[in-house]
Amino acid sequence: MTEPVEAPLSLKLYELVGTDASRPFSPYCWRTRMALAHKGLAAESLPWRFTEKSALAPHGSEKVPVLLHDDKPVVDSWMIATYLEDNFPDRPSLFGGEGGRAIARMINTFGDIAVVGGIFPLIVADIPTNLAEVDAAYFRKSREARFGGKSLEAVMASRDIGVVAFRKSLEVMRQTLKKQPYLGGEAPNYADYIVFGGFQWARVVSPFKLLETDDPVYAWREKLLDAFDGMARKSPGHEV
Repeated sequence: MTEPVEAPLSLKLYELVGTDASRPFSPYCWRTRMALAHKGLAAESLPWRFTEKSALAPHGSEKVPVLLHDDKPVVDSWMIATYLEDNFPDRPSLFGGEGGRAIARMINTFGDIAVVGGIFPLIVADIPTNLAEVDAAYFRKSREARFGGKSLEAVMASRDIGVVAFRKSLEVMRQTLKKQPYLGGEAPNYADYIVFGGFQWARVVSPFKLLETDDPVYAWREKLLDAFDGMARKSPGHEV
């Protein structure tokens, strides 16, 4: 894996944080962080919080990640990945060709629905504990509206049962990892970073244990925590 080096041009990354600016926790920002490291690119971190919409408005977005390349904005983790692939072709490929890019697009949807969507109700009430009061209030109001006014605590109350179904939803991934070390094959690629982003998000914000230690998905996650000189493991998080 390539060690991060200084980017040949200015790269800056808006990424979601809470009260601790050194604790980025968006699953989508972590996809981008891993993609940048894979490419050997260093980006200046621009901490961003839920209620700081005005900081992103000039760049045409209301949410992170937003990558600035010489002040040109690239919005959305998938668009950032394809931008990095196309604009830094001399660096290690995120997809391994157009076929890999096409498959990663499917994994991107799986990551959104099965992984991020599956994890969200299991950790949702833990997230505000990482936020300042104004951001916690915004998060609670906006997310409880998604659940028809149900409190975050009520949504999360059945997580000991819900996590069983979540683990079952990973069976296709689990069977793949029994036959190869990474979703990308012998080495990780963007498909791995898509899914890993969700697990790193959970690890940063919640002490809840999503995976059993004998699960091949757990072993895969551990390897990615150690990737790029332990970049993700060194980021503050829970030992789960």
